Amino acid sequence: MDDHGPVRLDKWLWAARFFKTRSLATDAIDLGRVRLAGERIKPAREVRVGERYEITIGETRFEIVVRALSAVRGPAPVARTLYEETADSVERRQRRAEVRRFGAEPAQELKGRPTKRDGRLLRDLRGD
Repeated sequence: MDDHGPVRLDKWLWAARFFKTRSLATDAIDLGRVRLAGERIKPAREVRVGERYEITIGETRFEIVVRALSAVRGPAPVARTLYEETADSVERRQRRAEVRRFGAEPAQELKGRPTKRDGRLLRDLRGD
């Protein structure tokens, strides 16, 4: 862990292993998927210990409190010491995992319009 100077938010998110690359972290921040107290922020913002961030990755939403600063990406156990996830966030993620475990949402597999093949199968099923 490096407490010697300021750390950019995109670099800290990468070091804490929320994103695989810094550019993915920067894109998520620019798209508003990382927020500080509900407000949009910029990738170059300096992270401070004690700040609370909301991070949305896909359908998963994390609420974390920064516990340490680091600009170096290390092993996962070390990265987990950089932040503390709130109890509410952990509970919400566990509930979503429980729902996913019992079955996937059927509509989630639908991607836009049916293909020609899908249309033929639907017409065959209906007997058209």
